[in-house]
Amino acid sequence: MSLDADIVPASRGRSFKMKAGQFALVTNTHGNQVVDAWALADSDHFETSSLDHTRSMNSNIFFTEGMALMSSRRRPMLTMVADSAKVRHDTLLCPCNRELYQQLGCEEYHRSCTDNFHEALSGVGIEMPFTPASLNLFMNVPVTADGTVDRVPPDTAAGDYVVMRAEMDLILVLSACPQDITPINGAARTPRDVAVNILDTYPSEVSA
Repeated sequence: MSLDADIVPASRGRSFKMKAGQFALVTNTHGNQVVDAWALADSDHFETSSLDHTRSMNSNIFFTEGMALMSSRRRPMLTMVADSAKVRHDTLLCPCNRELYQQLGCEEYHRSCTDNFHEALSGVGIEMPFTPASLNLFMNVPVTADGTVDRVPPDTAAGDYVVMRAEMDLILVLSACPQDITPINGAARTPRDVAVNILDTYPSEVSA
């Protein structure tokens, strides 16, 4: 795609203001990168994206094209209007945090999606006393019949993308997940940059 994009650097987070009707094009530049995503209503930052209400409204434990990300007040915030890979995005696993990496054996500080969420918001003057659950774009978490979940590399290729339409004025927070211990970001266990475009109209360069 020829669009000039903003970059969410590997293992970092960024926030983006969106008006209702705008589109977020999130491109998995290298194909292997999970992107933790949150939304906060611009009118009230304590109205956040809610994965429990999202699962309830969509009657599905996965997030796929055509579904809406719901708020803690059960209002639609973002609708996924296109997904080039047609994959099932995870809604179950938590955003990684300091304690998770300690449990994985990290003795020194390790960046996390939780820290990225708060740092991205702090950069625009917003402080949150809690971390909402994240929508885990491109994350591949198979679920077996007995309820067991696995963590495997994304089933996406370089250049795959999703397009999400804002259903209200909001702040979108994205984290290029820093996970480099499990294969959730690919067999190489190497976090990568992702590209983001905030657009007033549906991008003509992609197909729905």
